[in-house]
Amino acid sequence: MFNPLSVFIGLRYTRAKRRDHFISFISLTSMLGVALGVAALITVLSVMNGFEKELRERILGMTSHAFITGADGTLTDWKTLQSKLEGSPHLLDSAPFVEGQAMLSQGSRVRGSLIRGIDPQLEGNVSTIADKIIQGQFDALVPGSYGIILGKDLAMAMGVSTGDKITLITPHVSPTPAGVMPRLKRLNVVGVFEIGMYEYDSALAIMNIEDAAKLFRIRGKVSGLRLQLDDMFQAKSITRDLMADLPASYRALDWTYQHANFFRALKTEKTVMFIILMLIVAVAAFNIVSTLIMMVTDKQSDVAILRTLGMTPRDIMVVFMVQGTLIGVFGTLIGVMGGVALALNVETIIANLEQLIGYQFLPADVYYISSLPSDLHWNDVTVIATIAFILTLVSTLYPSWRASQIRPAEALRYD
Repeated sequence: MFNPLSVFIGLRYTRAKRRDHFISFISLTSMLGVALGVAALITVLSVMNGFEKELRERILGMTSHAFITGADGTLTDWKTLQSKLEGSPHLLDSAPFVEGQAMLSQGSRVRGSLIRGIDPQLEGNVSTIADKIIQGQFDALVPGSYGIILGKDLAMAMGVSTGDKITLITPHVSPTPAGVMPRLKRLNVVGVFEIGMYEYDSALAIMNIEDAAKLFRIRGKVSGLRLQLDDMFQAKSITRDLMADLPASYRALDWTYQHANFFRALKTEKTVMFIILMLIVAVAAFNIVSTLIMMVTDKQSDVAILRTLGMTPRDIMVVFMVQGTLIGVFGTLIGVMGGVALALNVETIIANLEQLIGYQFLPADVYYISSLPSDLHWNDVTVIATIAFILTLVSTLYPSWRASQIRPAEALRYD
């Protein structure tokens, strides 16, 4: 397709002579611009993939893939439902739960909290809470003991730790001779957990399911049945298939519905960041246009001589396209290698930088995740490298076409 002579001349032009140093400098900056844009894009997308993966795992580690409840928000005979669902395709396991809002009080400190009642024997089938205990014992949630496990930030805000007592105030009221009073219960703090996500660490408290049912006055019932599926990304269709065999009095929600807006916002942000950072690559790529325009102007007499020796306009285009393509290829390769290296080591780099300057970039009380995770996807790398190369290739077309339109007689008139 290409004349080997055209490729050879194009490669020869990439080696600067003394009088072409400025053009070579512009070529170098264009190459570094492409490399910087590609590296930044790979790194940023990897970090955003890491954030999405980390958030998804932490959220699903606490909320399960899906849950089933009754029309009134409770289940009366959850064991029968569990037996009926057992053996269903794509369903790995299930566990009951009780959930409600309450207030925790310790001295003058009062905090709102989400109280979740669980069965310690079954909870490990649908969540990772047992692995997140940093104080106390998960098995201490014995029925009738009224023990409670608090999130790390919630325990710090209340000023309590394992072995202390705390008062729980439920929204249900009890009539007394002094009037209607909220229900109070003194609880024993038997543990502290840390999810690493401020939303849970600062507001969630865990109790035994029987104790929670008594406090929220749904004794003998549960709030719902949490489900663990074999493929979280197919949760919507799997849940729909499960519900097809159940009475209409049941309703089910999967994690994609519960957190739809959150993950949709993450996806939108990732797309916008891709477009913005790709503009950096585009600007660097189109710097190649100015480089080649200057090269064409400088080489007009050379082009004229080559035309008189029999080279066609297409051959002349190839000469200058080779130069622009080399800049794009080397810039893209350098950017890919730098971006992959940075994406694979960004957590260590940021941690060392934070330790060096004594400042945390992602405070836990502001951001969902206080570290900077990275998850490199090779398909992202492929897409970025391909688009960068195409942009650099397109940027060579106009200058190369201008070179092919040079008329030998006019170019050599004053030489």
